[in-house]
Amino acid sequence: MRIEDWFLTEEERGNGATRLEPWSTGNDVRPLVHGATYFAELKSRLEALGKDDLLLFADWRGDPDERLTPHGPTVGAAMTAAAERGALVRGLIWRSHLDKLRFSSAENRHLGEEVEGSGGQALLDTRTKHGGSHHQKFVILRHDRDPGRDVAFVGGIDLCHSRRDDATHAGDPQRAPMPAAYGPRPPWHDVQLAISGPAVAEVEQVFCERWEDPTPETRDPLRRLRDHVERLDDAPALPAPGPPPPRAGHHTVQLLRTYPALRRHYPFAPHGERSIAHAYLKVLARARSLIYLEDQYLWSTDVIEPFARALEREPELRMIVVVPRHPDQDGWLAAPASLIGRADALRRLRAAGGDRVAVYDLENHAGTPIYVHAKVCVVDDVWAEVGSDNVNLRSWTYDSELSCAVLDEREDPRPPGGALRFARDLRLTLMAEHLDLPSDEHDRLCDPVAAFEAFARAASRLEDWHRRGRTGPRPPGRLRPHPSPTLSRLQKLLALPMYRLAIDPDGRPPPLRRSGGF
Repeated sequence: MRIEDWFLTEEERGNGATRLEPWSTGNDVRPLVHGATYFAELKSRLEALGKDDLLLFADWRGDPDERLTPHGPTVGAAMTAAAERGALVRGLIWRSHLDKLRFSSAENRHLGEEVEGSGGQALLDTRTKHGGSHHQKFVILRHDRDPGRDVAFVGGIDLCHSRRDDATHAGDPQRAPMPAAYGPRPPWHDVQLAISGPAVAEVEQVFCERWEDPTPETRDPLRRLRDHVERLDDAPALPAPGPPPPRAGHHTVQLLRTYPALRRHYPFAPHGERSIAHAYLKVLARARSLIYLEDQYLWSTDVIEPFARALEREPELRMIVVVPRHPDQDGWLAAPASLIGRADALRRLRAAGGDRVAVYDLENHAGTPIYVHAKVCVVDDVWAEVGSDNVNLRSWTYDSELSCAVLDEREDPRPPGGALRFARDLRLTLMAEHLDLPSDEHDRLCDPVAAFEAFARAASRLEDWHRRGRTGPRPPGRLRPHPSPTLSRLQKLLALPMYRLAIDPDGRPPPLRRSGGF
């Protein structure tokens, strides 16, 4: 297998202005499934930072009072303590919209203020399209005296409320606002990657490019004045990056991004960047056996089209999708607007693949739906991607996103052949949890057909149990068949403008939009 068969070349990335390398070899990448797993490791890593070490982070939402473990410390306290020990702390936080829209402007400002109060620096960043967001979620820790301990965390987990859940899916006691269907402590499924090795320097480069952008962080003159008074607009130069950390493992890593094309363009992406979309187009053209996808949204027929073409091209290709049962917005207009794109996407996939396409949602053992916030794709047990991007136009064209694609240098010895260790292990780990499968039975899922059928059987048994009024022992597993969204003609008529303009806007330049390309 050649790396360039699965990864984008520098030319295919489509952004000659970036300083990122096409990919880096010799890394060790570990999936951290669940926010509690990630937060516990982040806590221990932050507590080990000392004088002249470096903490860089970028986030969509940050809640300073979110506890990293049940007994603390909080996110704000852990960062403040690192700064007080002499670590250099720098952050980029999306300023966000109003809290009444269930976003996080107040929390993000408070986290920035805590970091600033300890001698660190956190910029509130709105340098994106109108109505767009900085959706990247990553943390970089570099050690002045021991680069072998350097690590970057990249994925879909924000440093905020509701994320600290674990395999039991009882939910985070510190909840973010969610629809009532998810209960008083919404169960939350999510994934982050811990990266060691040379790729840490590449993630640092992503941060540096954004930090060094000379464009003001906000165009609003009143916000600029308030930020200046509160010293939230100063952007002191970062120290020159040190050399990449030493080789740490057997994984080749490619960083993939979305940046919109702006009138006041990014110096590092003057025409935007859509390498996440480009990577999916390249990889899906190679898909032969199984696409395994966990996604928060699954919207947009334009984004779904390459998945559908792969299903039409390959008669043996199967696709498993895991999504939330209910949208994260439950307003009379917001909920239907969130479902329009998924209804269209599922129709297209099922027309292309028929019974080779299976879509599920999750519930915990108490019967409460689990909110699927993970953004994971595994293709043919070779290529694996975890990041901040969802399968929709917003993530592929409009917001800023950062994802990590991984190829393992090692083949997986288990049949069927042709798989790589990292991708297969990631898929089996996720699928086994959803099936309540013990660790000594994971290998049963190596064969894509067997895995597809195991999901179908488990979901059917649990659905039958619900139909019988939940009498008798609850069958193992957390999977339920995902119902196709149904919307009335009036709901569609009223919600469609909101869907197209606000929920899932198209950030492609007009020529690409007209051609349907990326």
